[in-house]
Amino acid sequence: MNKEQTKYFPNLDDVKKAADVIKDVATVTPLTKNLRYSKLFNANIHFKREDLQQVRSYKIRGAYNKISSLSKAESEKGVVCASAGNHAQGFALSCKILQIMGTIFMPTPTPNQKLEQVRMFGEDFIEIRLVGDTFDDAFYAAKEECDRLNKIFIHPFNDEKIIEGQATVGLEILEQTKEPIDYLFIPVGGGGLSAGVSSVFKLLSPSTKIIGVEPEGAPSMTVSIQNNKNTTIPHIEKFVDGAAVKRVGDLTFPICKQNLDNMMTVPEGKICQTILDLYNRDAIVVEPAGALSLAALDFYAEDIKGKTVVCVVSGSNNDITRTAEIKERALLYKNLKHYFIVKFPQRAGALKEFVVDILGPNDDITHFEYTKKTNRENGAAVVGIELKSSKDLAPLIAKMKARKFYGEYLNDSPDLFQFLV
Repeated sequence: MNKEQTKYFPNLDDVKKAADVIKDVATVTPLTKNLRYSKLFNANIHFKREDLQQVRSYKIRGAYNKISSLSKAESEKGVVCASAGNHAQGFALSCKILQIMGTIFMPTPTPNQKLEQVRMFGEDFIEIRLVGDTFDDAFYAAKEECDRLNKIFIHPFNDEKIIEGQATVGLEILEQTKEPIDYLFIPVGGGGLSAGVSSVFKLLSPSTKIIGVEPEGAPSMTVSIQNNKNTTIPHIEKFVDGAAVKRVGDLTFPICKQNLDNMMTVPEGKICQTILDLYNRDAIVVEPAGALSLAALDFYAEDIKGKTVVCVVSGSNNDITRTAEIKERALLYKNLKHYFIVKFPQRAGALKEFVVDILGPNDDITHFEYTKKTNRENGAAVVGIELKSSKDLAPLIAKMKARKFYGEYLNDSPDLFQFLV
């Protein structure tokens, strides 16, 4: 890409300098072949395990590279960031190592687990300020602080030094394997990792097909590339919090637009199923963003047969309190969890009839809300049912209708469904 197209493009010398800067701080994470995935896809599948960093994500690379590049005068003023997750942890550890005072703006609803992690990494060198209800609230408060006190804002992705730090992931991958890499799957949030790593690959492994992967509910890079301009998404699904942004970086967008061979989106439910499979079958704990690249493989199953594939596993900062929601979303994606409004006749034995005569032998009631109204002929209940096979849904609905228990199928009613999941 020439200067007319973009003002910045990471070069190999700067990435190598970044690698030297972070060498004593960031772990050289393993590139490991996964036997289960390799057998499943009849391919040579490798995981780049950035979830094994000290802060459990690649974010330490960019944060440390950026903060260490500041002048003495800039450092003495202190640094500021806005983050509800991995960037905050990388920022906090960098501040402690470099002994620079940092202020982290986080949304008020940020879970205590994340706050404790950030405090652990930053210790006395960071101050956490909880502001507003969303990341955007925290972001604007952080920028205001920088403008007011002339402090340096450490952006999570839209910064040259951040991009060059994240690009060191690409250098490591190519140093860790001797065989040509046919496909690289990489998660995309704001674009710092994908811009950096893709730049390294285009220079050193130009034949590799690079696939960027976003959550279906936050397709900011996908939409921007389709529109041929950086586009702000007004509303996003925030479940994949490590990769859900309304707008990608103005620096990262043109780089990704040129370097990525394709952008794809993956349903949140598929991501959840991938998280559960990795935990149950591979004993690997990943956060939703960390599962993105692996969740994409099913959609490329024919293309990658017999190929050498690398998937970047970007992080493992998963809050255990989200497990129930992750399981629920996975079941919904597999068409095994269904919610109904069931109309129960107001007579004794109606519930028994529903359980014995309507539900199949393998169907399980997982949610039930009902209040008897004695002045009504029928009483409505919200019922959640887990099936063993998605093929059991049509017979279940048919029996409910035949016996006049059927009220409404809630999975297709998003305004009501949001209160259940």
